[in-house]
Amino acid sequence: MLNLDINYYEAYSYTNDDNFRTYKFLGSRFIKFNKTSGTLFRVWAPNALSVSVVGDFNNWNYKIHIMKKQPKTGFWNLFIEGIHEGYLYKYAILTSDGKSIFKSDPYAFYSEVRPNTASIVYSIKNDYKWNDQVWFEKKSKINSFSSPINIYEINLSSWRLNNQKKFYSYKEMADLLVPYILDMGYTHIELMPITEHPFDGSWGYQTTGYYSLTSRFGRPSDFKYFVDKFHQNNIGIIMDWVPGHFCKDSHGLYKFDGSYLYEYQNSDLRENCGWGTSNFDLGKTEVKNFLISNALFWFEIYHIDGIRVDAVANMLYLNYGKQDNPNLKNKHGGIENLDAVEFLRKLNRAIFTHFPNSLVIAEESTAWPMVTRPDYDGGLGFNYKWNMGWMNDILRYMSLNENEKIYNHNLITFSIMYAFSENFILPISHDEVVYGKRSLLNKMPGKYEEKFSGFRAFLGYMMTHPGKKLNFMGNEFAQFDEWKFDSELDWNLLLYPMHEKAKKYVKALNYLYRNESALWEQDFNFNGFNWIDVSNNKQCIISFIRQGISKYNFIIIICNFGFKSYDDFKIGVPRLVKYKELLNSDAAIYGGSDNLNREILFPGMEKWNSKPFCIKINLPALSTIFIKPIISSNESNFKLHEIHSKTEKSLKGGISNDKKRDHCNGTRRRSRYKVKRTHKV
Repeated sequence: MLNLDINYYEAYSYTNDDNFRTYKFLGSRFIKFNKTSGTLFRVWAPNALSVSVVGDFNNWNYKIHIMKKQPKTGFWNLFIEGIHEGYLYKYAILTSDGKSIFKSDPYAFYSEVRPNTASIVYSIKNDYKWNDQVWFEKKSKINSFSSPINIYEINLSSWRLNNQKKFYSYKEMADLLVPYILDMGYTHIELMPITEHPFDGSWGYQTTGYYSLTSRFGRPSDFKYFVDKFHQNNIGIIMDWVPGHFCKDSHGLYKFDGSYLYEYQNSDLRENCGWGTSNFDLGKTEVKNFLISNALFWFEIYHIDGIRVDAVANMLYLNYGKQDNPNLKNKHGGIENLDAVEFLRKLNRAIFTHFPNSLVIAEESTAWPMVTRPDYDGGLGFNYKWNMGWMNDILRYMSLNENEKIYNHNLITFSIMYAFSENFILPISHDEVVYGKRSLLNKMPGKYEEKFSGFRAFLGYMMTHPGKKLNFMGNEFAQFDEWKFDSELDWNLLLYPMHEKAKKYVKALNYLYRNESALWEQDFNFNGFNWIDVSNNKQCIISFIRQGISKYNFIIIICNFGFKSYDDFKIGVPRLVKYKELLNSDAAIYGGSDNLNREILFPGMEKWNSKPFCIKINLPALSTIFIKPIISSNESNFKLHEIHSKTEKSLKGGISNDKKRDHCNGTRRRSRYKVKRTHKV
């Protein structure tokens, strides 16, 4: 006889303990028993008077397939013979106040295409044969902290549309997107939410089906093909995940069994007025198990490599968006949501226990401390955090005219004071190119060509600042308009030379970043960064060194955010070796004036910027320049005092007539704090 009940351990741990595999026993399952086959339905609705399964198989009649309540639990179950993959269904729930409501399955793996809202019976385990074993073997040997991470953030509904202006399927998108990402040199893509959601205008951030891949672009097996193809081409997949709040549409989780089941009872905590959603009650064991199981589900079933946890600040603070409510206090009288802190620590422990090489990224916009420290060290346990402070400061600075920049120099230097306090990702995300904020290109002041120059200078600075990188789609070719969720990117701009050259620059920048380990080997400690000139506000210039693990592996970066060019501009350098220009954002092939440093740069003996030697360069307006030492095997073994006399004579001829330029001497700052690196990934 077929036992429909959930076993005692699963039932008890769901409501009283940690159970992070809830999707294995809840929802709909196609099963065979003896010579019969059908679907087993299970749902948690503890406050319902009765629950029925309705669907196209019974003409949506709630009187036919009434579920049985498992004694002493809140679970309901029913086996229906003959129901197989592809059938539509919902749960008809009679609430304690006598109302009948129809709900989608919280654990459904597949759903109807919006605007329809029924769940679909789907066998998810054996619907695809994976071919990404080599990817996971490689990933297991990589420490992400000392590796390049350059993320392309994408919205699948608006990257490209087909000839009928309809969405591409997951398979079609993979075949288009993989070659593009490979060609551009990104290491990962980050998908804006792909969980089921009813409203396109929410961009996926108002979820109804946490286990249901959105059907807008195809079936779950199609998305597995999508992930697999990226992995076979050595590209990682990160997905946006929204565990803080959920959509209030009637078919979803809101008042699921007629009671506030997944959300807070307290309306002040429950209602998220800013987004029109409902906040999860993160103090409930069942809710924590639902959400943590969901995160593990995406790693296990879909082989994703990381999640970016959305709106962490909304979870951490009881009064987030409600600062005028004095009643929102925890038991200690503070505004911190202690249940959310416990949930996030438990979430991260679970992910790193089961999937130790994952990326778990916090979108946390406040100064909450130790977000990327392990929980046993007092932290939240993430291994990366978006650097929102850097993003806000640099975008504000880049939008200023030259006179304003002089008096706001700290906007481009202050970030180094805290750059190593967390494991940061530098994000220029979708949020920065919507709602009147203007596109990245249009944030830049000046005339047409100056906007592009500022755009290139900014991206050069971003790629050399400590921290991993993220850029939203369309930024790579300097889209003029803001992002629109209901239309594709302005690909026709690539017919215009400046946009085509901007894309070529971003590609060159991405490849330089991947190939130069000094730009990422020591992203999270002070040994990887050294100011050359931090205080030249009058000329709007900064210069610094990114240092690799080897003392001979370093790159000098000079950023001129002013509108004036300089010849024979002096830069202090740390070693008496020859130097060469690796990349110049002012190159003509990228849309610039071609004011380059084509010749080998020989250092002089003059101390400059607190460095023992100096070089002279052409420094174009609104530019970022990358300069690298030329270290031969012999030179790397020399002591400086042994080569001074040998090189001084030859250097004199090259620089004796060089014109001096006035500019401020730099200072070298080191933090008093040593930050512990977390999670070897």
